[in-house]
Amino acid sequence: MMDLQGFGHLLVSGAWMTIQLALTSLAIGLVIGVLGASAKLSASPVLRGLATTYTTVVRGIPELLLVLTLYFGGAQILMWAAGLFGYEEYIEVGAFAAGVAALAIAFGAYSTEVFRMAMLEVPVGQREAAEAMGMSRSQTFFRIIFPQVWRFAIPGLGNLFQVLLKDTALVSVIGLNEIMRQASVGSAATKHPFDFYLAAAVLYLALTLLATATTEVLERMSKPELRSKRA
Repeated sequence: MMDLQGFGHLLVSGAWMTIQLALTSLAIGLVIGVLGASAKLSASPVLRGLATTYTTVVRGIPELLLVLTLYFGGAQILMWAAGLFGYEEYIEVGAFAAGVAALAIAFGAYSTEVFRMAMLEVPVGQREAAEAMGMSRSQTFFRIIFPQVWRFAIPGLGNLFQVLLKDTALVSVIGLNEIMRQASVGSAATKHPFDFYLAAAVLYLALTLLATATTEVLERMSKPELRSKRA
């Protein structure tokens, strides 16, 4: 039986921080993934080269190294960029911002490939038919292409989100009070590390099961045959 000795509230607050970190990183990472996939399928060799370089570099770097680099080097990068516009005050990068940036960049690199494969699944004839009807490129993408891309991409994105959810533990090394950080604080205060890390494992498992169930619901909602039956 786990005995958290009154420190259970630390894990609850850590779980809430983990959820915020994961969802914020997911939202930004999805945007990066769509843009990256569009660039990889672009007719422009420059955009294709940039997107390929991004995915190759990011997928070849451990997420922990990315977290540390953005946390300790992010302030220098921002101050350099701000200095170009005459701003000379010190800019501090918080643990949450650095964690979100690192996880979103990593998620975006992997989701780029998921979106790219999903876009290739959409028949070219549908794009040509939309253009023949007078739709602009943006209208074709958001009305014809993207709804189908989303349906093809959901399973892969669901798997990536589960990985992202567990990778939030890496942000504990820079002091963000998520699940692992709070488990470490509680175990140090009570001298019962097994209880706290076991409780942390249960929380991660619960969040992963919730993410799996949500993915399954989204998959069912995205299938046109199921929507037609409900209608």
